[in-house]
Amino acid sequence: MLLEGSCHCGAVAFSVESFTPYPYNYCYCSKCRKTGGGGYSVNIMGNAESLKIQGADNLSVYRSRHNDRGVYDDDGFGYSRLHFCKLCSSSLWVHSDEYAQWIYPRATAIDTPLPVPPTRTHLMLGSKADWVPCHVEPDDKQFDGYPDEGIEEWHRRNGLYQA
Repeated sequence: MLLEGSCHCGAVAFSVESFTPYPYNYCYCSKCRKTGGGGYSVNIMGNAESLKIQGADNLSVYRSRHNDRGVYDDDGFGYSRLHFCKLCSSSLWVHSDEYAQWIYPRATAIDTPLPVPPTRTHLMLGSKADWVPCHVEPDDKQFDGYPDEGIEEWHRRNGLYQA
């Protein structure tokens, strides 16, 4: 599925192919909460080689010195890089050298209508802020940390992988 996205001010637009377009993965870690502007963020997964960007000169990158995984590179930064618009601060996608073949667009940045997931996964609940409500449906899964099942596995298990 071709996903098209943009920032709020329109200075950055992008597209990426995704086999895993269902926005099911609600992450409550401190990085997602604080950089996503809400109580959690929902990331999708796309093929990094298919990424096309308009307005790339308006992009900036944030590398965290604090993350909930406690994994840092030799410079003391987390491996993931959050790409955002330097004009309006819209959070657009995450990319990591550890998983260089993928980018993880924020569902909030996607303009393409996304399919509704049949269930959701709530992860990093151990980091959830007390004021954030967590609306869990009966079939949703909950994890205090990171689950073993990744985005591709969830899509395959639910028969939703779109190769």
